[in-house]
Amino acid sequence: MEPTPALESPRKGMFGGTSMALRIVLAVVILVVAASVWVGVRAVMAKDELQSAIPLATQIRTEIVAGDGEAAGETVNTLAPHAARAVTLTSDPIWRAFELVPVVGSNLTSVREVSAIVDDLTRNVVEPLTQIVGDVRLSDFKPEEGTLDLTPLLAVRPQISAANVALARARDDVRLIDTANTLAPVTDAVAELDSVVSAAAASVDTLDRAVQLLPDMLGAAGPRNYLLLVQNPGELRATGGVSGAMAIIHTENGAITLAQQASSEEFIGGHPESVLPLPVDTAGIFGDVTGRYVQNTNLTPDFSLTGALAREIWRLKFGLEVDGVLTVDPATLGYLLAATGPITLDSGDIITADNAVQLLLRDVYARYADKVQQDIFFAGAAASVFSAVSAGKVDPVTLLEAFARAGSEGRVLVWSAHDSEQQILAGTTMSGERPASDAQTTRFGVYLNDATGGKMDTYLDVKTAVGQGGCRADGRPTYGVSVTLTNTAPADAGTALSSRATGGGEYGVTPGNVQTIVSAYGAPGMANAGLTRDDAAVEHNEASDSGYPVSTVTVQLAPGESTVLRFAWAGDAPFDGDLAVVGTPIVMSAPPKVLENICR
Repeated sequence: MEPTPALESPRKGMFGGTSMALRIVLAVVILVVAASVWVGVRAVMAKDELQSAIPLATQIRTEIVAGDGEAAGETVNTLAPHAARAVTLTSDPIWRAFELVPVVGSNLTSVREVSAIVDDLTRNVVEPLTQIVGDVRLSDFKPEEGTLDLTPLLAVRPQISAANVALARARDDVRLIDTANTLAPVTDAVAELDSVVSAAAASVDTLDRAVQLLPDMLGAAGPRNYLLLVQNPGELRATGGVSGAMAIIHTENGAITLAQQASSEEFIGGHPESVLPLPVDTAGIFGDVTGRYVQNTNLTPDFSLTGALAREIWRLKFGLEVDGVLTVDPATLGYLLAATGPITLDSGDIITADNAVQLLLRDVYARYADKVQQDIFFAGAAASVFSAVSAGKVDPVTLLEAFARAGSEGRVLVWSAHDSEQQILAGTTMSGERPASDAQTTRFGVYLNDATGGKMDTYLDVKTAVGQGGCRADGRPTYGVSVTLTNTAPADAGTALSSRATGGGEYGVTPGNVQTIVSAYGAPGMANAGLTRDDAAVEHNEASDSGYPVSTVTVQLAPGESTVLRFAWAGDAPFDGDLAVVGTPIVMSAPPKVLENICR
């Protein structure tokens, strides 16, 4: 009988099992530690790669503005590996696994997403835009002897369009990054990237629209004619001012000429009824005079309607049906004069960037009593600036900056009679639309129309504030916009200023006083909730304009007098984004402030 095999010692068996378990645990611990170190090291390396990319991106911008395509290309070649390396460092399986770890994971996910976006921008935006620097220079946007070479603009359309799509994608991707639980440095980095990408996306979108529009508008596919309205903010209209001087700009194969000039005095008498059917809302708020007189076509803030009405009035007067309508104002001319330098007018006056507004909006009325002479002087100044720009006597960088500033302030507006072009213009600051809100910003509108019958609005100071509060028992939020108006004219304005400036009492307004029709627009979906003037209820007109709730009131101010209007709207739900006020570009204004005491 064979002996029974001896049993292993329980201690040995336990030790053996424990040893195996311990080895497994140790292996796991080592693996986790190693993986943690691996992820930590790669995170630091990725951070270094992204930080190295920042100054290079700034350098590329400088080189592009300088038109040095070769240098910009070399810098891109240095930048691209940093961006690609950051993606590689943050996309391996170990990194992705650690994204599942509580607390730490959300930070790793955000860093990976930021790295991917920077790499995408480098490959699909920075590189293609840099490649076209040699084909398009800033000087290409400067006319030479009245002609703008359209060839470079046509050549780069595809690259700019592709870059615009990539930037829009990057902007949307950045906004999808969840930073609710990330550390402050990561949160701040994502916010900074959002800001930079959003600004770049807006700029490239504008550039894309420009290269799509400019060639055809400048006659690449056939001659074009545009009606230019020179708005005078001395007598306010919703989009800027009354159109005293007008001109026809003819374009053909990039050549730009001033074909005809006219004064509003040539349209005296207007038309017995609107030259085009007016929307019921427009007629109810601003009256049928909007479509009867060229000077009143821009009582409405809807510049597409203004353009169509002005085009028809011009056709009825001169027989020419234009391809579009453009506007500028004296402030725009002043910005352009920074690019052209001082210009000597036929009158002998020297107009500069510093004195343009004073000369065109005040001095002219002291010098000339006759309306026609005033319009001739006004038109002559605009024509002189136009001639200098079209002749190429400008600094191209300053010229582009001038147009960009005027466009952002709503001083340059464009309407095209060609539907495809109007669709490209839609949504830009140059399209002259009612205030458009989006997911980030709710916008209100404050539009001013003169009722003085003179040119006193150069003395009108306007300040606005906007805010939101919970004032209602039903829980709906209350939105408020305050408008502070001040007549800054001298005390003796009624006698010291010309009757052409004061209106001479022709429309029942005491000389020296300023009378203004104020129309405030809430956002679609809101409801008018009242209006006070200096904290007292005041009679006003409540209406709707294409879905926008509108409150309108008329205010008359003596020299030195000030008043505060507070408009209110009830919203459907609180809004946690930004609130903004847009409206009539005037001579004296300040950025909106935060409105306190909404429920007062």
